[in-house]
Amino acid sequence: MNITVGDPRRLGVPGPEARLRFEAEPQESGSGPGRRVLAVDGKPAFELSFWCGSCQFLFRRLEGADESLSLEGVQERLAGQLPDLDDGVLDAFGTLLPEGDYLPLLFSVEPRLVVPGQEGDYFSHEQVTTWGLDAFWGLPEYPHTPYYRTFETVVDDEAHLYEFVVPMVPPTWNERERVEEYAEQMERGTVPTAVAVSTLDVCQPAMDRSTDYYTHWGLTHFLLDGHHKLEAAASVGRPVQLLSLLALGESLSEASDQDRLAALRAQPSEIRGARRAQ
Repeated sequence: MNITVGDPRRLGVPGPEARLRFEAEPQESGSGPGRRVLAVDGKPAFELSFWCGSCQFLFRRLEGADESLSLEGVQERLAGQLPDLDDGVLDAFGTLLPEGDYLPLLFSVEPRLVVPGQEGDYFSHEQVTTWGLDAFWGLPEYPHTPYYRTFETVVDDEAHLYEFVVPMVPPTWNERERVEEYAEQMERGTVPTAVAVSTLDVCQPAMDRSTDYYTHWGLTHFLLDGHHKLEAAASVGRPVQLLSLLALGESLSEASDQDRLAALRAQPSEIRGARRAQ
């Protein structure tokens, strides 16, 4: 799997000027951190994995996720496959982000659209085997959005990496004509580029009460540009290029984990347990 990795770079704008921000909501009692969220224009858009590290991996769509964040000035460059990391595109999307250190990654994905609770849903299957059902609700975690599964691979005997592309708005909001146009282009060999801000959350239960106990590495790409492209690629089984800006300081992972990510993402895809089943 070809992947281009840049050096970490400082991007973003300070404070409230950024359209996207990673925030900790205050607890109602006023002590300790509340929900960890990705906010858009000051409104919580996604609830993320909780800070504890032993809680379930999570992305859950909230009311603030109600628009994509495409930038008109770079659409022509993103219409096809970028030959390399494009400083102009990186700087343009950097104006949406909170000031911080980001690792740019450029690689190809073959997305598969998943509906929560249905076949292929990580939250109903892989997560349940490790954390079980929610103790109060008696149900799996629910992300409140369709999403794309793109890749998974072995980290080591005790950990597995899962990758997701999460749209800011559900595919049902996409314009049908644009999706069909991209699908036709892809079937003729075009590989367009999508852009995302990403997190790497490493999560493991504090105690082993599961049928499959291991550490889950959740690599989540929150889609800024490319909603129609991802749906089109999933519908015709074609690849799309993804330009990811991994938010190093906002991920629930150590620097040593983040340093391994490029090599892990370059491995062949491998389903959890495939080696043991051979």
